[in-house]
Amino acid sequence: MKDSWGFLIMAAGRGTRLGGVPKQFRTLGSQRVWMWSLDVARSLEVDRIVLVLPENWTDDVILPPDVIAVKGGNTRACSVINGLQACDCRWVMIHDGARPFLSSDLCRRMMPLVDEVTGVVPVLTIDDAVKKIDVSRGLSAVDRSSLLLTQTPQVFHRESVLELMMDSPDGVRDEAEPWIASGNRMATVEGERLNFKITTEGDWTMAQLIASQAEITRTGLGFDVHPLVPGRPLILGGVAFESPLGLDGHSDADLICHSIADGILGVAGLPDIGRLFPANEERYKGADSYGLLKKSIAMALNEGWEIRWVDVVLHAQIPRIGAKVDDIVANLNRAWSIDSKIVNLKVKSGEKIGSVGGACCMTCYASVTGVKRRDLLNRSNPL
Repeated sequence: MKDSWGFLIMAAGRGTRLGGVPKQFRTLGSQRVWMWSLDVARSLEVDRIVLVLPENWTDDVILPPDVIAVKGGNTRACSVINGLQACDCRWVMIHDGARPFLSSDLCRRMMPLVDEVTGVVPVLTIDDAVKKIDVSRGLSAVDRSSLLLTQTPQVFHRESVLELMMDSPDGVRDEAEPWIASGNRMATVEGERLNFKITTEGDWTMAQLIASQAEITRTGLGFDVHPLVPGRPLILGGVAFESPLGLDGHSDADLICHSIADGILGVAGLPDIGRLFPANEERYKGADSYGLLKKSIAMALNEGWEIRWVDVVLHAQIPRIGAKVDDIVANLNRAWSIDSKIVNLKVKSGEKIGSVGGACCMTCYASVTGVKRRDLLNRSNPL
C-alpha cells in the first residue's frame, strides 16, 4: 500500500437544481456523465476506483469489474467518508462525478505534490468583476485579486483526510475546508476551464456541445463468404459445431470472426484481414480466427478506437444454429478485455434459394460502430 492510489468518483448528489435524472447519471455523448471521470481514472492506472452512489439510488447501474460501488449518505461529508473507507490506498483523489471534462494531465500535475500534511487542490482565478450584496448598502464591489475558484479532484493522504472528515460538521462544501482548518498545508495547481461542474441547465447545454466535439464516431462494414465442404470442422464465432460440412479456407474459416474483424479494421481505417493476415502465408494456415479477431481489436485500440456496438447477420442453411446463438454471442463478447455486451447476432436461413440455400456456402455481414476520443481532455496545455 506504500504508493497505492485511489480515485473517488463522487456521484451521490441528488441534482435538485438541474432536476430530472441526477446529472451524474444522464447520458452525455455515448456514456453516462460519471463514466467520463472513470476514463481518466483508468488512464492514470490507479489501484482503486470507487463510485459513491446516492444512498437511496435504485436504478440499475451496471458497473465494470474494476469499479467498487458504495452508497453515500445524506450529506457530502458522509458520502466522502463512505468512499474513503472503501478505498484502501495511501493516496486518494476525490473528484465530483458531475465534472466530466477532467484531464489526466491535471491529475498528473497534482499527484507528485501530495504528502501526509500537504493536500493539493486545482484553482482558477476569477476573471469576471465580483460584487456582493450588503443588507444596508446594497450592491458593492469586491476585490477579486485574492479570490480563487476551487475545483476537483482534491488530492490527500487518505487516512489523514478520512480522520478530518469524520470530525467535520456535515456542512463542509469540500474536503479542503477541514484540511485547511486543521492547520495542514494546501498546495495549489492551475485548474482547467473545461473542468467545470454541471449544475444548471446552461451547464448541461455547454457540456452537450463539448461532448459532441469530443468523440468521433465511425461505422465499419465487414463481409465474408466461405464454401461448405465435407471433412472440415465448422467453427462460428469461436464455437465448434457438430456438422457433416465445415467451412473451407486457409485459416479455420470462421466467417463470423472474419466479418467482425473486417468491420473493426474498417472503423480504424486499417487494411482488411486479407492483407493483414494473407492466405498465401504458411503461418496463417489453419489459424484460429478468434485469435485474429482479438488482434484486430488490439490494432484498433492502438489507433485510439473503442468498439461500442457490433451487429452481425449470418446467412446459413445448415446446420441449425439458433440453439447456440447465445453461446456464440457470449464467446464473442469475451474477445474484449472488459465485461462487454456489445455483440448482437441474427441468423437467417437461406430458404433453399441460391448458393446459401443449397448449402454450398455461408455468408456473414457485420456492422461495427466505434468511437475515438479527440485529444480534447488529455491535452498538455490547459485552457
